Amino acid sequence: MQRLKTRPQFQAALAGGVVSRTAHFALHRSALDNAPAVPEVPSAPGSISPTPLFGVQDVWIGAMVPKRWARRAVTRNTIKRQIYTVSARFEPRLPAAAHVVRLRSGFDRSHFISATSEVLKRAVRHELEQLFGRIASAPPVEAGG
Repeated sequence: MQRLKTRPQFQAALAGGVVSRTAHFALHRSALDNAPAVPEVPSAPGSISPTPLFGVQDVWIGAMVPKRWARRAVTRNTIKRQIYTVSARFEPRLPAAAHVVRLRSGFDRSHFISATSEVLKRAVRHELEQLFGRIASAPPVEAGG
């Protein structure tokens, strides 16, 4: 499994559309062949050759946990770790595509008082398993959405 690192990679994955949704998360997926090539920085004048956005045909995963929904850095990092851990378990059942898990609403601070706790980790893990379980058991979606 590869991790998304650049802004264009995240944008390409988000452009593919939502394939699964839970109360707090949305999973976006885009086929790797739909991604545009990125112009490479020229090594010599006139030698610009585009490089593919995703260099390898593999499962690519990225996590978006905005401050808007998780104010504390420790909470954002905990959620991201859970995203990468759960996605690694589902990797054999995921298609070779770019995936982004996006936190789309915050966890209620009255239920999860601690910035990071076992209760929060369990809740996040359970919801992520539902998110990935829905697409892992569903038939593959055609390119583009």
